[in-house]
Amino acid sequence: MNPIRLSALFLTLIFLVWGKSQAQDVPFEKEVREISAKLDSVGWQQGGTVFTGSSTIRMWKDVQSTFPNASILNTGFGGSKASDLETHLFPLVIRLEPSRVFIYEGDNDIWAGVPAAEIMASIHRIVTRLQLIDPNMEIYLIGAKPSPSRWEKKANYEILNQKLWEYGKAQEGVSFVDTWKALTDPAGNPRPELYIEDQLHLNAKGYEIWASIFAPYFKD
Repeated sequence: MNPIRLSALFLTLIFLVWGKSQAQDVPFEKEVREISAKLDSVGWQQGGTVFTGSSTIRMWKDVQSTFPNASILNTGFGGSKASDLETHLFPLVIRLEPSRVFIYEGDNDIWAGVPAAEIMASIHRIVTRLQLIDPNMEIYLIGAKPSPSRWEKKANYEILNQKLWEYGKAQEGVSFVDTWKALTDPAGNPRPELYIEDQLHLNAKGYEIWASIFAPYFKD
């Protein structure tokens, strides 16, 4: 059988198995199914770029128009944690067959009291699965942002970002993307004017700064 057709058949079978496994009530199941259905209706380009993770990604609604020369899919979902992305990795990333993926997880984990070591264990399992499917896939781990509403756990977020950076240095095919410094003032404090009313999610100005951070990854 043609290798391409065999690969497509294999992914289809995995998707069917995944669908059955999601019959149980698992976090974000309904939202992930809606995202998958939307992607199926519009289609996607194999070898493109996927941005995935929690609501900071989900709310970056103009990421595709920000980088119009690239094929980008945004599969951010809810207030997810790294373990949630683990659960839904196939429909949100694997079946889309991207050449690279940007992941934003850990923000909600830290706020919920999940230890950094546990977050990194989930990240490692995610990376391992992705590289098993495609050893050439480029994986970018986006560092947590400095949200004013979560500033009381600044030290915890800095520890997580350090671990993500170290992991990116040690793991082939994985890189760390720092978003912390660009969103703080010269004194190292968060900038409330870059966030919406909840002081957790970025506003248009905040995403403009994010666009400048990611622009080098989308140069022609």
